[in-house]
Amino acid sequence: MLREDSAEYRVSLEEEFAAWQRSLPAEITSDPLWTCTAFPLATFAADRSWDDLTRLAADPRTASMADQLGRSLGGIGATYTEAYSRRSARDRCRYYEYAIGSAREARDWTFKARRIIGEERTREQLSLLTRIVQLLSVTIVRERPREAIQRKK
Repeated sequence: MLREDSAEYRVSLEEEFAAWQRSLPAEITSDPLWTCTAFPLATFAADRSWDDLTRLAADPRTASMADQLGRSLGGIGATYTEAYSRRSARDRCRYYEYAIGSAREARDWTFKARRIIGEERTREQLSLLTRIVQLLSVTIVRERPREAIQRKK
C-alpha cells in the first residue's frame, strides 16, 4: 500500500470527489439541488475536466473537440438545474432528457479525446459520465407524468 505522501500515490475517483466537495463554498452545497446525486457528479465532471480541456485546446487538431466537450460537460449540470427549477413534471422530464443527452455527448467526446487525456483519466471520466446517465435515466422514469405512462399501455 502506498502512502499519501508517496510520489506514486494516486487518489481514487471517490477520494477526489470527496475532497472536491469539501472545498466548495456553502452557497453551492447548501442548495437543495445538491442533494440530487446526479447534480454534484455533473458539476464535478465539468470542474475536473478543466486541465483536460486546456490540453485539448492547445493542439490545433483537437481545439474544436475541447469546445464541444466543454459545452457538453457544462450543459449537464446547467440543464439539470433548469429541470429542478421547473414546476411541472412534464417540463422537468424534458430538461432531464436534455441533460442526459449532454451527458451522453460528453461521454462520446471524452472517448474521442482519450489520446490527449490519457487512458486512465478517460476511464475515470467515462465511469463518472455513465453513472450520471444512469441516475438521470432513473430520475426521468420517476418524474414522468402518470398520464404519459398510462397512455402507453
